[in-house]
Amino acid sequence: SPSRVIFQQKKIKAPRNHLGLVVVVSTLVLKPLAVLNMPKKQVNKKKAAAPSSKKVASKPVAPPKKTIVKKPKLRKRDNPLFEKKPRNYGIGNDIQPKRDLTRFVKWPKYIKLQRQKRILLKRLKVPGIINQFTRTLDRHSAGALLAFLEKYAPETRQQKKARLLGQVKDEAKGKQIESGKKPKFVKCGLKHVTSLVEDRRAKLVVIAHDVDPIELVLWLPTLCRKKGVPYVIIKGKARLGKVVHKKTATCLAITDVEIKDAKDLAIFIEKGVENFNNRLTENVKIVGGGVMGFKHNTKKKMEEKRRAKEKKLKEKQ
Repeated sequence: SPSRVIFQQKKIKAPRNHLGLVVVVSTLVLKPLAVLNMPKKQVNKKKAAAPSSKKVASKPVAPPKKTIVKKPKLRKRDNPLFEKKPRNYGIGNDIQPKRDLTRFVKWPKYIKLQRQKRILLKRLKVPGIINQFTRTLDRHSAGALLAFLEKYAPETRQQKKARLLGQVKDEAKGKQIESGKKPKFVKCGLKHVTSLVEDRRAKLVVIAHDVDPIELVLWLPTLCRKKGVPYVIIKGKARLGKVVHKKTATCLAITDVEIKDAKDLAIFIEKGVENFNNRLTENVKIVGGGVMGFKHNTKKKMEEKRRAKEKKLKEKQ
């Protein structure tokens, strides 16, 4: 029957093993009988076509690409006098480079309050009566005025003690001591300066711009103008305090100077009258603040662009 299977044994010669026996490998090949009796298929070999007399147009051959030979870069020889010592920033090795760690510093509370106040004064609407203290004397004039005030700085405790001891020694020796002449010093203290302005004895008043709370000196420019006393606003209560040997000073007043310094005082008085006394009404009307940050301005621009785009689309429709 066609389903019958014939077992064929094939012998393959192999080299002898170490015992001198021939190794016979038998393979069982399973082949159905129908497959063995099938006739072989005739393969039709196609004859090669004769070469035609027509000429075939050959494709254009691209010209060979030019090979660019790169010249080797000549390396500069390292200077043997200077030896390379690369740094290793691992743990326990070279010192790390300095970095700006401002954002990671835990600042004291008073510094945080200073910065927050500064930002709030920029953002919020500031009335003109407070905003006038931002308009100060120019840097060059302020430096010259402070140098002038230092000439008439009040004496320190040590200087006063030395002066009184000298007077006592002179009295013991029988020398005559001149009395009745008041020393020409800069006057400080808010109450003292206010009384000098009210009596019109002050020739020039210097006010600090950063007094805290500002209400302490808020009324002083108006009083100076009413009484006809020239005044100037200068940056830094600490700078005024240094003149009178204190940490800070809200205001200073000049009552009298030497004849040689009268001309310099007249220049400062003229600047005070021109820039502050005569412009008080204008300065009070100018409102401060309203300066927004970068994020707010960026969002505002984006919103304006979006609205402009919507408006154009509506017009087209």
